[in-house]
Amino acid sequence: MSRIAIVTYDPRPETSKDRDLPVLLEALRAAGAEAEAVFWDDADVDWGGFDLAVIRSTWDYSWRADEFVAWAERCAKATRLANPAHVVRWNADKRYLGELAAAGVPVVPTRYLAPGDAVDLPDDHEYVVKPTSGAGARYAARYTPDQHETAVRHLARMHEEGLTAMVQPYMRGIDVRGERALQFFGGRLLHASRKRAVLAPGTAFDADKVAHPGLEPWTPTPAELSVAERALAAVPDAPELLYARVDLVYGVDGEDGEDGEDGEPRVMELELVEPNLFLFLHPESVPEVVTALLAAAR
Repeated sequence: MSRIAIVTYDPRPETSKDRDLPVLLEALRAAGAEAEAVFWDDADVDWGGFDLAVIRSTWDYSWRADEFVAWAERCAKATRLANPAHVVRWNADKRYLGELAAAGVPVVPTRYLAPGDAVDLPDDHEYVVKPTSGAGARYAARYTPDQHETAVRHLARMHEEGLTAMVQPYMRGIDVRGERALQFFGGRLLHASRKRAVLAPGTAFDADKVAHPGLEPWTPTPAELSVAERALAAVPDAPELLYARVDLVYGVDGEDGEDGEDGEPRVMELELVEPNLFLFLHPESVPEVVTALLAAAR
């Protein structure tokens, strides 16, 4: 019997927001596995007692990125970790977008402002400021050029906490077409979803946000699937990926070189650490995920 750790986090005093966790545990147990939900930072866990530790909803990791990456490296020495520790290390810092761009993958244009860098913000288009280590729109906000001083205060707050900021044009196509999430498991497309824009105008960077508003099933276009596959192929040691989510967006005419709503989709994020799989929205995918996890555990 395979022993599988479904790695999550301790959300106390709140309840867990991982709607997939009980579904996945029940399905794995029904398939004959000994599956257990385990907190990643529980010092008493013997990771070597599991055949597989699969990172699922460690949704506090971006606040503790260095600590989390160190845990992943320790865990990987004790058992098989999915995704692997070197992938976690690479993907935990969104400067990977620069590597994808260098490999020819269309991505949202991105500049990085580390602590100590001169403040350089756009003065001719709407833009987004967010940290290179973040999840669920944490510390993210959109600004117009006349909100410069507010954006500067946002940057100062992140830099005080030692965070490097990303500055991207706000891809206004999100307001019209939404954002696509293509999810892969075991190297093939599992399912896809679409959601509405997360960042509303005027929402403070430190306000709580709904991470996946208006989520619905989506059938990806050939162009979307092609860009997603190109992004995955550019990941170092990509064949070792068990799961992945590729978030895609479109621009609009005249927006930072975009060529209109029929143009090529761009990668907004490539989530290889703890992407929500949205199994509650795609219950037909549960058996495929269980089969892949059992195979990985063996």
